[in-house]
Amino acid sequence: MAIEIASWFLLVSGSIFCVIGGIGLHRMPDFYTRTHAASITDTLGAGQVLVGLMLQEGLTLVTVKLIMVGVLLFLTSPTAAHALVKAAAAHGVRFDGAPGGVSEAADERAGDD
Repeated sequence: MAIEIASWFLLVSGSIFCVIGGIGLHRMPDFYTRTHAASITDTLGAGQVLVGLMLQEGLTLVTVKLIMVGVLLFLTSPTAAHALVKAAAAHGVRFDGAPGGVSEAADERAGDD
């Protein structure tokens, strides 16, 4: 009974994190904060859903497959987000956030040329 409750708690909370990440994609002001909102909440939400599914399934071959999916997710999701942000910065996508951010530093470097 306790495993069922823990499993459903993880499934529901992971789904909520994924929905919050989707809302963050629409609410955040620029590319970098949108990428951050999507990658963090997606990794955490999907991880919780996977653990909830593992608890539902018990110790079976399905659990081993879910562990493999989880390892793949935790390795590739942050790496893909980092590569995406690094490529955007290399191509001049500006950060439109708080004062003192990347955009002012980029303006100073552009003025030095």
